[in-house]
Amino acid sequence: MFVQGGRKGLTARPGEFTSGGKTKNSGISTAAATFGLPGIDSVVNWSDQFTAPGFDFKGNPQSVWPYTMVGHPPESGIPSFIGAPIVPVGIDLLGPDGKVAIFGGAPLHFGPSPAIVNAVVDSPVFQPWFYTSGVGQFNDQMMRAQFSDRIHANHFDNGWHNILLPRVRAARNMQIPFGSWFFATDSNNIPIAAFVDGNVFSSLLFPSTVPVDNTTPIGAAELAGEITTRDISSFLFNNVFLYNGDINNCCVLGFHSFDFQPGDKRNGNRDRLFVMDFSSWITPGLLVGGFEDITPLSHEMAEAFNNPFGINATPWWLSTDPIFGNICQDNLEVGDVIENKSNNPLFAISMNGRTYHVQNEALFSWFAFQSPSKAHLKAYSFPDETTLTTLSPGPLLPGCVAAP
Repeated sequence: MFVQGGRKGLTARPGEFTSGGKTKNSGISTAAATFGLPGIDSVVNWSDQFTAPGFDFKGNPQSVWPYTMVGHPPESGIPSFIGAPIVPVGIDLLGPDGKVAIFGGAPLHFGPSPAIVNAVVDSPVFQPWFYTSGVGQFNDQMMRAQFSDRIHANHFDNGWHNILLPRVRAARNMQIPFGSWFFATDSNNIPIAAFVDGNVFSSLLFPSTVPVDNTTPIGAAELAGEITTRDISSFLFNNVFLYNGDINNCCVLGFHSFDFQPGDKRNGNRDRLFVMDFSSWITPGLLVGGFEDITPLSHEMAEAFNNPFGINATPWWLSTDPIFGNICQDNLEVGDVIENKSNNPLFAISMNGRTYHVQNEALFSWFAFQSPSKAHLKAYSFPDETTLTTLSPGPLLPGCVAAP
């Protein structure tokens, strides 16, 4: 798993709080739900906690786990409408002379075409579809599925929704210095994918100065007012994958994070957190395992909803697979649990003239070690309830070692 600056990414396969009521194994305190983290200027969010036996990252016993998610508390019945700017970003691969490298008589440039951008806007991330939990956008229905017991506690639909409002923004560009990239060609020797050093990529995507300047895509979009702290902003690339130091340590297809900027008098001196994701559109058939089109976007947006500020620690969990190995983590990253699965990792949705491939996501009850699950249909995964059917072993020590 590639981790850069606290940003966890979707990887491609090679080739003192008080507890509330609880169930037998774990519980959730709905009375503790609040309308978000104080002192920050960011996307609408709410906070709560659950109880489950476990250990923190140092190996100390912990049983109460606070978390913060996008939107309002489920019991509030308050819908959230969240700006979702889509910023197309192209990249140029530079030669040793500092100019755009040429291959086959054409510059090495990779960027999402208007057709790709339109396909993303038309995708289930932003458009409604029919799920077992109801009709709506992918992330809205994921949230409603995992907190079904809380929104239907009085046996009626309380109107709680989380709706993304997509809007395409001005395209941006990045130039990748020589020595920090590779590229791949198709059977006709036409460049089709770029591989970029993750450290270099992050340094060119995020602003490095305070206040920001317009030399990076995020900085330029912030200065132009095209992304705000009230949004979840997607920076969309096309077949751009990241490696960690060595091309053999590849590939990251997306990550979610936020850009931090200090506040001033205009916003009450609250820290500004611009929640965002980097996601790469993937040409169908390019990668093994079926990851294609909006798989990275669905993964990262789902994780941004569930863990927008990267602070949601959980008991250590272990996701195993006989083919693609194990993933061991201690955070509420709903996509990471399933990205290594050889059994139903993806869910195909046909709409608007195209078949999209969203990634199945782990639901809150899985991280809270709730048995049975309190989610819709007592499921641990969404939209395919058959992808996760059992909990991780636990409680586990750091590194997913069984506790004595």
